Amino acid sequence: MQHTLSIVIVNYNVKYFLEQALRSVEKAIDGMDAEVWVVDNNSVDGSVSMVQEKFPWVQLIANTENLGFSQANNQAMRLSNSKYVLLLNPDTVVQEDSLKLCVEHMDANPEIGGLGVRMIDGKGKFLPESKRGLPTPQVAFFKMTGLSSLFPKSRLFGRYHLKYLSEYETNEVEVLSGAFMMMRSSALDEVGLLDEDYFMYGEDVDLSYRITLGGYKNVYFAGTTIIHYKGESTKRKTANYVKVFYNAMVLFAKKHYSSSVAGRFAFFIQLAIYLRAAMAFCARLAEKIWLPIFDFLLIFIGYLGIAKYWELYHKFVRGYYPAEFFTLHIPVYIGVVLGTVYLWGGYDKPFVARRLFRGTLVGSFMLFAMYAFLPKDLQFSRAILALGSAWAVGAVFLTRGVAQSLRIGDVRFDHGGRRRVILVGGESENHRIENLLKRGRVNHEVLGWVSATEVRQPGFVGHLEQMSEVLEIYRPDLVIFSGKDVSSSRIMSHMNDFQSKPVQVKIAPEKGETIIGSDSKNLPGELFTLEVNYHLAQVHHLRNKRVFDVFISLIMLPLIPILIWFSGGITCLRALFSVLLGSRTWVGYQRTGATASLPKLASPVFEVARQFKGTEFELDAVMNYARDYSVIDDLRILISNVFQKSGADK
Repeated sequence: MQHTLSIVIVNYNVKYFLEQALRSVEKAIDGMDAEVWVVDNNSVDGSVSMVQEKFPWVQLIANTENLGFSQANNQAMRLSNSKYVLLLNPDTVVQEDSLKLCVEHMDANPEIGGLGVRMIDGKGKFLPESKRGLPTPQVAFFKMTGLSSLFPKSRLFGRYHLKYLSEYETNEVEVLSGAFMMMRSSALDEVGLLDEDYFMYGEDVDLSYRITLGGYKNVYFAGTTIIHYKGESTKRKTANYVKVFYNAMVLFAKKHYSSSVAGRFAFFIQLAIYLRAAMAFCARLAEKIWLPIFDFLLIFIGYLGIAKYWELYHKFVRGYYPAEFFTLHIPVYIGVVLGTVYLWGGYDKPFVARRLFRGTLVGSFMLFAMYAFLPKDLQFSRAILALGSAWAVGAVFLTRGVAQSLRIGDVRFDHGGRRRVILVGGESENHRIENLLKRGRVNHEVLGWVSATEVRQPGFVGHLEQMSEVLEIYRPDLVIFSGKDVSSSRIMSHMNDFQSKPVQVKIAPEKGETIIGSDSKNLPGELFTLEVNYHLAQVHHLRNKRVFDVFISLIMLPLIPILIWFSGGITCLRALFSVLLGSRTWVGYQRTGATASLPKLASPVFEVARQFKGTEFELDAVMNYARDYSVIDDLRILISNVFQKSGADK
């Protein structure tokens, strides 16, 4: 029997996004003759078991290897039987009437072969990839040279994202996004499925072009909106993405353009790969160092002012500060403070006030401890050191405060790690979400409830139509919508309330035990869940582990002759240098079988559960290590293994 619609979702290690997407799809197909396919590309995060347990009505294909986007989609499309096929990303949320509206529009316009919709990110910002032009050599040149960004509304230069076409108007376009791509099955029968030569990226461009070559139209349908949380832009700052994406464009050119045009196109693309890879590297570097540089400059300026003030208005026996005090000593002072701020998580996002304060405080204590051991001729002024340290505390907060107010670099404070939360939904669901936050050990403070109705209820701070006023008065860090009480359509209609505010938006799916969302397509999602939260999944613990590895390796370097005697020569040297280079870690575990879902680590020199190998306690030891990790664990296990090995050698 032929269905009206087949929905195909290809999943790879995005279990929680997939669950949220399926919850929204379940509501959207209510009353429709539709089937849903999930093709899993050998995920290790428990995606397959989640679908089997929570969505038994879904047709599931569990691959034993990652076949890529094209081949995985084709697997399901070949098995499906429907009038229309929708390719949908797992990191999306569709409105309750999105699929019905799209089908109705295609029914009314039989010339349409492919249809895309208006897409927004997790805070309501329009995603320009919702509508695109064909990447001809000219269009690609304008994109790579930046002319499309300089003149986005130009019909000549702005054809890549068609920004001269309104996001709120339905128009014929050339290229649809693979994140939401509804197609007429009869058109696919004529032009073929996705080209499996494309592993990732470019396959939607290729199929869109073939649909138009087959005499059909591609249409950007503005009659409905979906949320697309992450998308391919999460990887756009990596050199690997640049290479894969632009090589896909070369493949497209060779397939569809003449050999001479394709040759010129390939040349420019190869040139673009190197340029964009360099730009991607610089962008990643700038993203990591711009804030420490601003901190350094602001603290340095403060030190200069303090030193000059002290020199002019207080007794100074020497009569002047030597040049090296400004060019060497002060930069070292600042480096020590900023180094401890980094180690204490002061540069982790979102910024937590207590981490900044602890980092600068510990750095100041370290400075005074180091200062006490300096020769007398290098001890210039304890007063300047004390005042400079106090200024450093204020400067790091000032830098972030200014950046947050100017909305530079996604800087925002997290109120000491405590989330200030507004819940939007009915009483029972808000209680459920509060309980979920508590059981998930989320450090939070519920500021109030907002009613999902248009009437303010007793005990609620307002109703949904008053959201802008609620945000202004209560200034929450996080707003959580109940997926049961607030429709996806209403959530998306209120997204404009959040765009200018430093607030996160998340959705708690009905019946789910997770809350997930992402502020923009450039950021990975943040997850609240009742499942085990592993310390080794957190940035600051991974950083401390890496610092420990490097520190231990540097201590071991002068001891190489002794280590060779006790630990086995070349093997020991290889282990030491591989840890220094980051390809191995001193202590860790192998992710195989039952431990495949644990946070990924470099290959270990010493395994956590070595003494329990092959026993019933092995898995428990590894799980406890990942869940409750601290640097002390690494030190204890390392010492135990080193002495155990040296004793055995004797």
